Amino acid sequence: MRLDSFTDIEAWKKARTLVSQIYEICRTQEIKHDYGFKDQIQRAGVSIMANIAEGFDGGSTNSFKLFLSYAYRSASEVESLLYVALDIKYIDDATFQKLVTQTQETKKLIGGFIRYLNSKKS
Repeated sequence: MRLDSFTDIEAWKKARTLVSQIYEICRTQEIKHDYGFKDQIQRAGVSIMANIAEGFDGGSTNSFKLFLSYAYRSASEVESLLYVALDIKYIDDATFQKLVTQTQETKKLIGGFIRYLNSKKS
């Protein structure tokens, strides 16, 4: 399959959905006034999408893999922050499970894409 745009990448699409969900929970009474936490989780989520897009247009496979690794790490940051949100009761268990699952699926797609690019002959 040929990718003509970063918007064709499944990991980017999954990250886009995750970002929407993150912004949705950040509108809640519990989170919206914790500016530091809200900013951190939103920035980490957006960073997933942005790094996939930036890497796609980076001009080389090695550059793309590097930016995919940044996206993967941003997804790990989101996952960690979701544990914080659960622990301090910003989100309930059901919301936590939904968002962690979405985050882990995003990480799997990114990781799979990195493995695919590593297996390609230059």
